[in-house]
Amino acid sequence: MNTQTKTVRLLGVPMDLGAGRRGVDMGPSAIRIAGVSHELRRLGFAVEDDGDIGVPAPETRDPGQPNARYLDAIYHVCNRLRLRVRRTLDDGRIPLVMGGDHSIAIGTVAGIAEHFRMQDQKVGLIWVDAHADMNTPEISPSGNIHGMPLATLLGYGSERLVELAGFSPKVEKQHVCLIGIRDIDEGEREMVKKSGIHAYTMRDVDERGMRAIMQEAIGFATDGTAGFHVSFDLDGMDPRDVPGTGTPVKGGLSWREANLLMEMVADSGAMTSLEVTELNPILDVRNQSGEVAVDVILSAFGKRIL
Repeated sequence: MNTQTKTVRLLGVPMDLGAGRRGVDMGPSAIRIAGVSHELRRLGFAVEDDGDIGVPAPETRDPGQPNARYLDAIYHVCNRLRLRVRRTLDDGRIPLVMGGDHSIAIGTVAGIAEHFRMQDQKVGLIWVDAHADMNTPEISPSGNIHGMPLATLLGYGSERLVELAGFSPKVEKQHVCLIGIRDIDEGEREMVKKSGIHAYTMRDVDERGMRAIMQEAIGFATDGTAGFHVSFDLDGMDPRDVPGTGTPVKGGLSWREANLLMEMVADSGAMTSLEVTELNPILDVRNQSGEVAVDVILSAFGKRIL
């Protein structure tokens, strides 16, 4: 990748409407404070910071239906994000979306898919997460929408979110790879199987190794597509490396496994866009998780050891 002509545009989405606990709204600031702009410039990129999308505080809104909490507010935030992401790609920039809870991916991927759809192209998706994010309002134990975005993008769930941008699905199942899962709700397990996506559990990572999995996943995500988006939930990593996330699950990706994953993304040259979600500075230790977020971002953009 010739970084000299590449511009990364930062988009902050300080949203915690989709989560069960407060704090991830401060995630974009923590990533900025950890030096993401400076470090990307050191790699040779130009950087534009497009600021943060306006997000209402949960306590100022009625959560609405208990099986899809804050649906109306999340829809409006995701719609604004969709437009900003699509415009970023239209301008020839690389979107780096910083969350915020993982429900923001509904807007991010909608904007990416819309941009490529206008060119009669498809896009792949690599989704790194401890959770499958394949709940729907009918089966969700909590009603928290940050557990539903991948299902939504595949065409399952709330019609209002599913039809964002006027088409569904945003990505086709054969181009979707879910990596690092280890905490799945019972109903969700059936959704993952029914959906037909490529799912790699932590047992798969243990048995096969990250290199083999990423070679396969990149192949699926680039087969007949214009490239792929990476949606990286920090809880996909082990809580010992990333204490600042609201839904930690032990036994996650190590720091090295996460960086290898992202280094292979960079080597492929096929990443269209990136988002990092679920950083909760309230739960963090001296912004350790913010610094890890910057580490994995830099690896995705081509930082090398030698």
